[in-house]
Amino acid sequence: MEIIISEFFDLFSNILKTSVGIFLYLILPVTGISIIVSAIQYLYFKIKSDHKKFNFKKYFLRNFKFIIPIYIGIFCIYLTLKNVPFSDLSKYFYKINYSWVLLGVVFGALSHISRSYRWKYLISPMGYKLGFINSILSVFSAYLINYTIPRAGDLARATMVSKYEDIPLDKTIGTIVAERVVDVICILLLISFALVVEFDKISTKLTSLFQETNFSKILIYIVFLTSTLIIIYFIIRRLNIKNLLSNFFSGVYEGIIVIFKMDKSVWFILHSFFIWIMYLLMFWATSMAFIELHDVPSYQLIIAFTLAALSIMFSNGGIGIYPLSVGISLSWYGIELTTGLAFGWVSWLSQTMLVVIFGGISLIILPFINKSKT
Repeated sequence: MEIIISEFFDLFSNILKTSVGIFLYLILPVTGISIIVSAIQYLYFKIKSDHKKFNFKKYFLRNFKFIIPIYIGIFCIYLTLKNVPFSDLSKYFYKINYSWVLLGVVFGALSHISRSYRWKYLISPMGYKLGFINSILSVFSAYLINYTIPRAGDLARATMVSKYEDIPLDKTIGTIVAERVVDVICILLLISFALVVEFDKISTKLTSLFQETNFSKILIYIVFLTSTLIIIYFIIRRLNIKNLLSNFFSGVYEGIIVIFKMDKSVWFILHSFFIWIMYLLMFWATSMAFIELHDVPSYQLIIAFTLAALSIMFSNGGIGIYPLSVGISLSWYGIELTTGLAFGWVSWLSQTMLVVIFGGISLIILPFINKSKT
């Protein structure tokens, strides 16, 4: 009994430390910044003598959601520079082969062009025609807008095409949801590949973990996991999240059905594979710019790319967190952290420059080439 109590307190202590860390370094600072921003907004409304309409809770939650990805990105940059001096990272920018970086940018551009062309396969079955120029300009614009508010680019892209191509907004949003379903499937395939490749390492780790862990600790973990699942279940019931989850999965199902029912579903699927192959080639080509990464096996690069791709959703355009994910994942395979971080930053910066340049141009020229339609 004493052993079980001791193990329980060890587990509780670790959970408490993690929770305190998340609270101190993430929740508390973001909450503080959100309150300050909301207070400034309140003063602005008060100056305009319109403060009675100001809903502090509404503005606070909006600011919190806006600030948290920015904060995560800045915090990841801080972690990077804390572990590796900037002077060590900057050395790589002088000695890498930029021909490979440029090739990576070309692969990235091809993926965006293919995504733009693929979109018409979703629009056509609904009886609407999507112009390729407007499609590609809206895609680049959307990528740029995502750097301000994560996923806001999707809504902006749907709105642009709806406005300039005279397609109902609900239709364009529906097609983008279907696109995202395919992206999720591709990510899941990459995750599955990573799990299969690393199966021996994962199974060995789990086996050794169970061998080293006594029965009382395993029992405590099971009780804790069961309790957590029960709490989550009641939270879902309380907050009515069940309907949201149901709508999400039904939307995923409908998206898959739409894809396989379209006339040119084969071409759509081929474009989808092409897009993700270009992403992988972009990542590989950029890695070849670093002499230290020439001998890294392809599967290790795929695993690093998968983790980096998943990390993008947590900050604006992946700033800070993308390079950190690349550096950490490659360090698992013995690659020096400085090299991995430098590669991550070069990869992120090269694609960001592509998006900023062409996204900026797209936002400027879209209204001009559609002057007669506005």
